[in-house]
Amino acid sequence: MGLLDSVLGAVTGNQSSAADGGGLGGLIGALSQNPQILQAITGMLGNDGQAGGLGGLMAKFQQAGLGDVMNSWVGTGANQPISGDQLGQVLGQDTLSALASKIGMEPGAAAGQLSQLLPGIVDKLTPQGQMPQGGLGNASDLMGMLGGLLGKS
Repeated sequence: MGLLDSVLGAVTGNQSSAADGGGLGGLIGALSQNPQILQAITGMLGNDGQAGGLGGLMAKFQQAGLGDVMNSWVGTGANQPISGDQLGQVLGQDTLSALASKIGMEPGAAAGQLSQLLPGIVDKLTPQGQMPQGGLGNASDLMGMLGGLLGKS
């Protein structure tokens, strides 16, 4: 579970306080109980994933009218939030249901947790504020990249 804890710390900046409404602490606890959600995220962002990698996911966000939200995650400014409902619109209910089934959650709960983690992970994987030309690589490459990021945090 050390890798999951390190990824969560890197993504969240190790900031869990009452200022965030306690939600982050609860989320970290929930993810510690369900590390498959991190695998689901790397599966979405990997070039070999069902979304077609980071570029494919960006296209889905643009089609749903939320391209500016994902652009904020890739860019160097503040990350715009996304709700679980909005993420469900981007991914589509079939994809969201399949993903939720893989991680053992109801679709609404999975969307809620993904909406909390995805902005930070995309932000950490695009530190120069640009999408890599060849994408982020496959899901195993992504886990390696996250491991590299953890060494810097």
